Amino acid sequence: MKHAVHTVRPWQLVLFLAPALLVYTLFSAMPLAQTLAQGFFSADENGKAVFAGLENFRTILLDPDWSAGFWNAMVNNARFFAIHMLLQNPVGLALATLFSLKGLRGARTYRTLIFLPTLLSVVIIGFIWQLILSPLWGVGEKLLGFAGLAELFAPWLGQEETALTALSIVSVWQYIGMPMMLIYAALLAVPDEIVEAAHVEGASALRIFWQIKLPLIYPTLGLVTILTFVANFNAFDLIYSVKGALAGPNYSTDILGTLFYRTFFGYQAQVGNAYLGSAVATLMFLVILAGVGVYFVAVQRRLTRYAL
Repeated sequence: MKHAVHTVRPWQLVLFLAPALLVYTLFSAMPLAQTLAQGFFSADENGKAVFAGLENFRTILLDPDWSAGFWNAMVNNARFFAIHMLLQNPVGLALATLFSLKGLRGARTYRTLIFLPTLLSVVIIGFIWQLILSPLWGVGEKLLGFAGLAELFAPWLGQEETALTALSIVSVWQYIGMPMMLIYAALLAVPDEIVEAAHVEGASALRIFWQIKLPLIYPTLGLVTILTFVANFNAFDLIYSVKGALAGPNYSTDILGTLFYRTFFGYQAQVGNAYLGSAVATLMFLVILAGVGVYFVAVQRRLTRYAL
């Protein structure tokens, strides 16, 4: 019995892709293009838009009144990303490896509890952790006291040296479920035949993980890395919900997202400037684009060659 082969016609592709392309174009591509273009304009004395070339970018990068704030936000954003890379992804890998072990009791319950904060509003998360870490009415000092570490408690969110680190750890706590589940799914996809053959050859569980499972999930680890990079350099909501647009104390938690908000919309004594704000957004886009480009050129190609 012969089976009919159905060929997809061009008009069918257009029909099915048109709704998604339309939504993407209207709500993503066009606003992005408009923002990128607006960064090359400024307002004249009458408030009309005039072409300014690279003047807005020169102001942000070189003008003393703006460049210090921009580079401070860039450095803080890099620290924010580094803490996630050093804590979130390795711990997510460890948790995923633990939960992928066969016969582990309560694995589903623990996975759900760890992933649950990811589903909560960032505003709620920020408010809860403000209460926990408050030196006046928070329970953080009491919780540390139960472990005999009460003397280590400090107003971490109120100190310039520790505020960004504290917020980064809160963000890690909230979103650690994402890399955990992605890596967990990748570990489940490792063929059982390979693992069983290694067991037969006398390989230990640790050796199986390092020499068999880990190389097979390199593409997923690369995906987790680039998703972490993009999310961190687009971050805004947690800093804003806890520290406001000024990202205090003394801009120690200021990142590119909060800098863009103050520049574009204005805040308190600072008057908003849509053209300078668009330039900041363009620089954010270029930073993310450069990071993604480096990933695909330097990492993804090697992973593809390794898989082949």
